[in-house]
Amino acid sequence: MAILALAALCLWVGCSRVADVFGTFRQFDSSSSPYAAAADFTKYVMKLCNAAVLKAEPMVKLPGHSQTPWKLDIVTTVFWIGEPAGPNNPVSNVRSSWDVNWTVNYGGYDPPETSNRRDYIPVAFIPRQNPFYVALPYNDMSNGELKPEVPLIIPWFRQARAAPGQSLCKGHWVAIRKGNRICYAQWEDCGPFRTDNFHYVFGNERPEPNANGGAGLDVSPAVRDYLGLAPTDVTDWQFVEVRDVPLGPWRSYGDNNHFVLARRQSEQQ
Repeated sequence: MAILALAALCLWVGCSRVADVFGTFRQFDSSSSPYAAAADFTKYVMKLCNAAVLKAEPMVKLPGHSQTPWKLDIVTTVFWIGEPAGPNNPVSNVRSSWDVNWTVNYGGYDPPETSNRRDYIPVAFIPRQNPFYVALPYNDMSNGELKPEVPLIIPWFRQARAAPGQSLCKGHWVAIRKGNRICYAQWEDCGPFRTDNFHYVFGNERPEPNANGGAGLDVSPAVRDYLGLAPTDVTDWQFVEVRDVPLGPWRSYGDNNHFVLARRQSEQQ
């Protein structure tokens, strides 16, 4: 708790804008976890705060929503729940970074073949989770706990209400744009390839090179079909809040879908 309080203070006095943190934080990669110890991380946060104060500008409050600028021209590939491991998919998608029973909880294998799909869902079953899902190359969890850098990099950290051991990224809404069409989906897995690239996901850097042509976004078959994407394509994307998600097929299915849960609650009342 002391660590989070100190991090929140740092955010308030000068590090409230995520972009201000990256210049100092760039030399410390979360994948190596150099600040696992509380004392070390406390010293690190104070270093960030001191750096921010030295170049302080007028205090700016965190925005009231988590919508972020569009990330443009991002190589985008298609993946699906239940996808086996392969040359361009080193880890099977039977499970996700946040759900060891992902395929079971979804209701089964999410077939990519258009012949096995109708109205953005599988022909064989009605999915129990939102068929509009994406993967981005960052995981905010490690060994069941939030990583130390999370308070400093996730724009919606202060507004989030997550239980202990719960990801602040899982289920967050993303808008994906291709031409004049925009699709909305939930962040449900980590990739392509990496799970530590917060400099791209939350910062201003481009995706790291990888075997999929530098892909920085994986999208589900439902997103592919709505936008008319090729297996490898180029899109723009941004984070959005639930209240910014308009009517569309992405509101229709899923125990993890905010709109489905709200509708059920309304019906019960």
